[in-house]
Amino acid sequence: MKSLQGKLLIASPALEDPNFSKAVVLLVRHDEEGALGVIINRPLETTVMEAVGDAVDVPFVVEGSLYQGGPCEGPLMVMHTQEEAGEMRVADGMYFSVERDKVEWLLKNEEGLARYFVGYSGWGEGQLEAEMETGSWLLVEGGDEVVFGEVEELWPRLMLAATVGKWIKPGLMPGDPSSN
Repeated sequence: MKSLQGKLLIASPALEDPNFSKAVVLLVRHDEEGALGVIINRPLETTVMEAVGDAVDVPFVVEGSLYQGGPCEGPLMVMHTQEEAGEMRVADGMYFSVERDKVEWLLKNEEGLARYFVGYSGWGEGQLEAEMETGSWLLVEGGDEVVFGEVEELWPRLMLAATVGKWIKPGLMPGDPSSN
Protein backbone atom coordinates (compact mmCIF):
# COMPACT_ATOMS: atom_id res chain seq x y z
CA MET A 1 0.00 0.00 0.00
CA LYS A 2 1.17 3.54 -0.77
CA SER A 3 2.17 5.55 2.30
CA LEU A 4 -0.70 7.43 3.94
CA GLN A 5 1.63 9.73 5.89
CA GLY A 6 0.09 13.18 6.32
CA LYS A 7 -3.46 11.94 5.67
CA LEU A 8 -6.31 11.96 8.18
CA LEU A 9 -8.12 8.89 9.45
CA ILE A 10 -11.72 9.39 10.54
CA ALA A 11 -13.09 6.75 12.90
CA SER A 12 -16.23 5.27 11.37
CA PRO A 13 -19.30 4.77 13.57
CA ALA A 14 -18.65 1.02 13.16
CA LEU A 15 -15.31 1.26 15.01
CA GLU A 16 -16.01 -0.24 18.43
CA ASP A 17 -12.78 0.70 20.23
CA PRO A 18 -13.74 3.43 22.75
CA ASN A 19 -10.21 4.89 22.47
CA PHE A 20 -11.09 6.01 18.96
CA SER A 21 -14.77 6.91 19.16
CA LYS A 22 -15.26 9.91 16.83
CA ALA A 23 -11.49 10.33 16.55
CA VAL A 24 -9.66 12.18 13.79
CA VAL A 25 -6.09 10.87 13.55
CA LEU A 26 -3.26 12.52 11.66
CA LEU A 27 -0.92 9.84 10.32
CA VAL A 28 2.58 11.00 11.25
CA ARG A 29 4.28 7.90 9.84
CA HIS A 30 3.04 5.04 7.68
CA ASP A 31 5.29 2.43 6.09
CA GLU A 32 5.76 -1.33 5.79
CA GLU A 33 6.52 -1.59 9.53
CA GLY A 34 3.25 -0.02 10.65
CA ALA A 35 1.78 3.39 11.39
CA LEU A 36 1.94 6.10 14.03
CA GLY A 37 -0.54 8.92 14.41
CA VAL A 38 -1.97 11.44 16.85
CA ILE A 39 -5.64 12.18 17.56
CA ILE A 40 -6.06 15.85 16.69
CA ASN A 41 -9.56 16.36 18.13
CA ARG A 42 -9.05 15.34 21.79
CA PRO A 43 -8.03 18.41 23.81
CA LEU A 44 -7.47 17.72 27.49
CA GLU A 45 -8.65 20.00 30.28
CA THR A 46 -5.08 21.00 31.03
CA THR A 47 -2.78 23.41 29.25
CA VAL A 48 0.71 22.67 28.02
CA MET A 49 2.09 25.02 30.69
CA GLU A 50 0.22 23.21 33.49
CA ALA A 51 1.34 19.79 32.28
CA VAL A 52 4.98 20.60 31.58
CA GLY A 53 5.54 23.05 34.44
CA ASP A 54 9.13 22.96 35.66
CA ALA A 55 10.04 19.78 33.76
CA VAL A 56 11.87 21.70 31.05
CA ASP A 57 15.05 23.73 31.32
CA VAL A 58 13.82 26.85 29.50
CA PRO A 59 11.22 29.46 30.40
CA PHE A 60 8.16 29.35 28.15
CA VAL A 61 4.67 30.79 27.89
CA VAL A 62 2.73 28.28 25.77
CA GLU A 63 -0.86 28.40 27.04
CA GLY A 64 -2.58 26.15 24.49
CA SER A 65 -4.39 22.94 25.33
CA LEU A 66 -2.57 19.67 25.62
CA TYR A 67 -4.09 16.92 23.42
CA GLN A 68 -4.54 13.20 24.03
CA GLY A 69 -2.80 11.77 20.97
CA GLY A 70 -3.91 8.20 21.58
CA PRO A 71 -3.96 5.28 23.96
CA CYS A 72 -0.22 4.45 23.73
CA GLU A 73 2.07 6.17 26.23
CA GLY A 74 4.88 8.33 24.96
CA PRO A 75 6.84 11.51 25.56
CA LEU A 76 5.55 15.01 24.93
CA MET A 77 5.15 15.27 21.15
CA VAL A 78 4.64 18.31 18.95
CA MET A 79 3.08 18.73 15.53
CA HIS A 80 4.22 22.11 14.19
CA THR A 81 5.15 24.32 11.24
CA GLN A 82 8.76 25.19 12.20
CA GLU A 83 11.11 23.38 9.81
CA GLU A 84 14.21 24.19 11.91
CA ALA A 85 12.76 22.21 14.85
CA GLY A 86 11.34 19.39 12.76
CA GLU A 87 12.57 15.86 13.23
CA MET A 88 10.20 14.38 10.68
CA ARG A 89 8.43 16.05 7.77
CA VAL A 90 4.84 14.81 7.86
CA ALA A 91 3.40 16.84 4.97
CA ASP A 92 4.05 20.13 3.21
CA GLY A 93 4.83 22.65 5.95
CA MET A 94 4.08 20.24 8.83
CA TYR A 95 6.70 18.64 11.06
CA PHE A 96 6.74 16.29 14.05
CA SER A 97 9.15 16.43 17.00
CA VAL A 98 9.71 14.41 20.18
CA GLU A 99 13.36 15.05 21.07
CA ARG A 100 13.69 17.11 24.22
CA ASP A 101 15.86 19.87 22.72
CA LYS A 102 13.48 20.32 19.76
CA VAL A 103 10.41 20.38 22.03
CA GLU A 104 12.07 22.89 24.36
CA TRP A 105 12.95 25.09 21.35
CA LEU A 106 9.30 24.98 20.24
CA LEU A 107 8.09 25.82 23.76
CA LYS A 108 10.43 28.81 23.89
CA ASN A 109 9.83 30.05 20.33
CA GLU A 110 6.12 30.51 19.79
CA GLU A 111 6.46 31.13 16.06
CA GLY A 112 4.19 29.39 13.59
CA LEU A 113 1.58 26.84 14.56
CA ALA A 114 2.02 24.04 17.10
CA ARG A 115 -0.11 21.43 18.81
CA TYR A 116 1.23 19.43 21.78
CA PHE A 117 0.31 15.79 22.47
CA VAL A 118 0.67 13.18 25.18
CA GLY A 119 0.19 9.64 23.98
CA TYR A 120 -0.03 8.42 20.42
CA SER A 121 -1.92 5.97 18.24
CA GLY A 122 0.05 3.05 16.84
CA TRP A 123 -0.54 0.11 14.50
CA GLY A 124 1.72 -2.84 13.76
CA GLU A 125 2.61 -4.13 10.32
CA GLY A 126 -0.58 -4.51 8.24
CA GLN A 127 -2.89 -3.73 11.19
CA LEU A 128 -4.13 -0.35 9.95
CA GLU A 129 -4.70 -1.67 6.43
CA ALA A 130 -6.79 -4.55 7.86
CA GLU A 131 -8.85 -2.09 9.93
CA MET A 132 -9.41 0.08 6.86
CA GLU A 133 -10.59 -2.95 4.86
CA THR A 134 -13.23 -3.69 7.50
CA GLY A 135 -14.53 -0.11 7.28
CA SER A 136 -13.25 1.03 10.67
CA TRP A 137 -11.51 4.08 9.21
CA LEU A 138 -12.23 6.55 6.44
CA LEU A 139 -9.38 8.42 4.79
CA VAL A 140 -9.35 12.13 3.91
CA GLU A 141 -6.77 14.73 2.99
CA GLY A 142 -5.33 16.80 5.81
CA GLY A 143 -3.67 20.17 5.65
CA ASP A 144 -2.56 22.60 8.32
CA GLU A 145 -5.94 24.38 8.34
CA VAL A 146 -7.51 21.13 9.59
CA VAL A 147 -4.65 19.91 11.79
CA PHE A 148 -4.19 23.24 13.61
CA GLY A 149 -7.75 24.54 13.24
CA GLU A 150 -10.85 24.39 15.39
CA VAL A 151 -11.48 20.88 16.75
CA GLU A 152 -15.05 21.39 17.89
CA GLU A 153 -17.35 19.45 15.53
CA LEU A 154 -14.32 18.34 13.47
CA TRP A 155 -15.37 14.67 13.34
CA PRO A 156 -18.90 15.32 11.99
CA ARG A 157 -17.60 17.88 9.47
CA LEU A 158 -14.99 15.50 8.10
CA MET A 159 -17.39 12.53 8.21
CA LEU A 160 -19.86 14.50 6.11
CA ALA A 161 -17.17 15.46 3.62
CA ALA A 162 -15.86 11.87 3.42
CA THR A 163 -19.24 10.25 2.91
CA VAL A 164 -21.82 12.59 1.40
CA GLY A 165 -19.00 14.59 -0.16
CA LYS A 166 -18.14 11.66 -2.41
CA TRP A 167 -21.42 12.09 -4.25
CA ILE A 168 -22.61 15.60 -3.41
CA LYS A 169 -20.51 18.69 -2.78
CA PRO A 170 -21.32 19.66 0.86
CA GLY A 171 -21.02 23.35 -0.04
CA LEU A 172 -24.02 22.97 -2.35
CA MET A 173 -26.25 21.46 0.34
CA PRO A 174 -28.67 23.89 1.99
CA GLY A 175 -28.24 24.46 5.72
CA ASP A 176 -31.92 23.65 6.22
CA PRO A 177 -32.95 20.54 4.23
CA SER A 178 -36.58 21.74 4.18
CA SER A 179 -35.52 24.60 1.92
CA ASN A 180 -34.39 22.15 -0.73
